[in-house]
Amino acid sequence: MYRLLILMLLAGMTFNCGGEQSTEAADETMETSTEVESSASTSTDVILNPNLAAKEELMSLDGVDEGLAQQIIDGRPFLGMNDFYTLVSAAMDASNLEAFLTTCFAPLNLNTATEKEFKMVPGVGDKMAHEFEEYRPYKKVAQFRREMGKYVDEAEIARYEKYVFVPVELNSATAEEILAIPGVGDRMLHEFEEYRPYKSMEQFRREIGKYVDDKELERLEYYVYLAE
Repeated sequence: MYRLLILMLLAGMTFNCGGEQSTEAADETMETSTEVESSASTSTDVILNPNLAAKEELMSLDGVDEGLAQQIIDGRPFLGMNDFYTLVSAAMDASNLEAFLTTCFAPLNLNTATEKEFKMVPGVGDKMAHEFEEYRPYKKVAQFRREMGKYVDEAEIARYEKYVFVPVELNSATAEEILAIPGVGDRMLHEFEEYRPYKSMEQFRREIGKYVDDKELERLEYYVYLAE
């Protein structure tokens, strides 16, 4: 009887130890999972495109009231940053403006943007603005990544890419490249490809103008070119 009691006590201790280990393992797994999710959610901050953002989205940003949001919408499209910067800088002080540009920015064409515009990209100073210009013309985004990789790490390059783009060649661009144009989905991709080969930008305007208004056509044209 005494021996049986000892065996039962030992079995209970073993069970409890196993239960504690399982609980600790589950807690550790949950903690690790939470850390991964948190890291993923903070690694890709969204920057609103003022040419596409809804009025409510603009008004959700610090420093943007209904009046400024409407002015932004009325001023579309912003092809580059000069006009957009002029508009918002009149409504904000310097410190608020700097913070605002990390949340809303009109993408810059790497092949045509001015040094002044490049310096509007948060964190870009004289040196990097110079390097952005140094390697023109850019044919692909991969070229930009390769050249800027001489100066900054991959995370910083990924951050730059939220503010700039390389225009795509209308007749040779892949579906992936066309879909990378902000606001272009499968339907517009089909229309872009439907009228190939384009002989002139006028043909592009005429054909794509069947589906969008003049302002949207002007915005789309900003992202494309025809090889000579």
